[in-house]
Amino acid sequence: MATVTINGTPHTVEAAPDTPLLYVLRNELKLNAAKFGCGLGQCGACTVIVEGEAIFSCITPVELVEGRAVTTLEGLGTREKPSALQQAFIDEQAAQCGYCIPGMMMRAQALLQRNPQVSDRQIREELEPHLCRCGTHMRILRAIRRAANHLAGQANPVGTGGRS
Repeated sequence: MATVTINGTPHTVEAAPDTPLLYVLRNELKLNAAKFGCGLGQCGACTVIVEGEAIFSCITPVELVEGRAVTTLEGLGTREKPSALQQAFIDEQAAQCGYCIPGMMMRAQALLQRNPQVSDRQIREELEPHLCRCGTHMRILRAIRRAANHLAGQANPVGTGGRS
């Protein structure tokens, strides 16, 4: 049994201490944005934020996050009021199948929290641990750039004319 704080709400969970956080999120708490991809921390589909750091929840035992603040995609915004990053992904139509997108968004969110003035190179480097076969890579990059510009207060968030 462990007490974890997810999206600002403390939860007491029944899972054994070595249970991957991903299983607790999905099976006990019914927070299904983080996905099971590889189960080895190699694809990024399970990424969540723990105290500002993007981590792979599929290889993180729940005991390691006890007493720490965990944020999932569900904690960024709502359908009615999406976060700046979520709105940017919507505006750029950055999701195709959507399986890897929650993980990418969480890693991008952690990056933007650390550095809202992020460069395109830093965005690309940050997303390297993520695998996506859909081919919306340029839209994903534009969405993160759009969110960064929005957070910086710039009027023209992207400055591109077309979509890929």
